[in-house]
Amino acid sequence: MNEIEIHDIKKLVGIPDFSLYIYFTLWILGVILFFIFIFLLYKYFKYRKKDKRKHYYKTLKELDLNNSKNSAYVITKYARLLAISPRDKKLSDELIEELESFKYKKEVAPLSDEVKILFGRFMDNVDV
Repeated sequence: MNEIEIHDIKKLVGIPDFSLYIYFTLWILGVILFFIFIFLLYKYFKYRKKDKRKHYYKTLKELDLNNSKNSAYVITKYARLLAISPRDKKLSDELIEELESFKYKKEVAPLSDEVKILFGRFMDNVDV
């Protein structure tokens, strides 16, 4: 009875195990993706586009109105860039038209009160 050989059951077969390699590969890929994410986040915050309208508004707000010729050129440049709505454009056109007398000359008079009032009205109207 002990000598009966069973042919239906086969011997154990070795199965290759790659789970350790897969585990380390996933860890390495995870670390690489983490560093790529950190790098992209750093680049985004470092080089994100600054709001130019705020810069233009700040430049006009800090403008020295005592230097009338330079003020006329700076106001003309930035008023055109800031004017978006029809009301802003109308006010900037009026202001630029008044500033024409202060440009293209060697000697200019100080800015008149009317120009300063127009400039103040324009600055109050602009939304940044």
